[in-house]
Amino acid sequence: METRSPEEIEESTERLLQDLKAVVQDGEELLRAGAAALGERGAAAREKLTAALEVAKETSRKLEVRARETAKATDVYIRENPYQAIGIAFGAGILFGILLNRR
Repeated sequence: METRSPEEIEESTERLLQDLKAVVQDGEELLRAGAAALGERGAAAREKLTAALEVAKETSRKLEVRARETAKATDVYIRENPYQAIGIAFGAGILFGILLNRR
C-alpha cells in the first residue's frame, strides 16, 4: 500500500477536478456544435448528454467541496495535535515497513 503526503493527495484531487471540468466543457461544446444538425434521435441523445453533464457538474462541485473540507479538517487536526499526528505517522511508517519487509 502506497502512502501519499497531504500535498500529493491535494494535487491529485486538483488534477481530478480539472479533468472533470474539462470533460464537462468539452461536452457542452459538443452540444452547442451539434445542436443544429440533430434530428429526433439526436435530440434524445442531446437530452441524455445534457442530463449526464449536469450530474457531472454536480459531482464535481460536491467533490471539490468535500476535498477542501477534508484538507481543512486535516490541517486543523495536525495543528491542534502535532505530537499525536507525528506519533500516528511514525506508527503507520513502522507498520508499513514491517509489512514491506515480510514480502
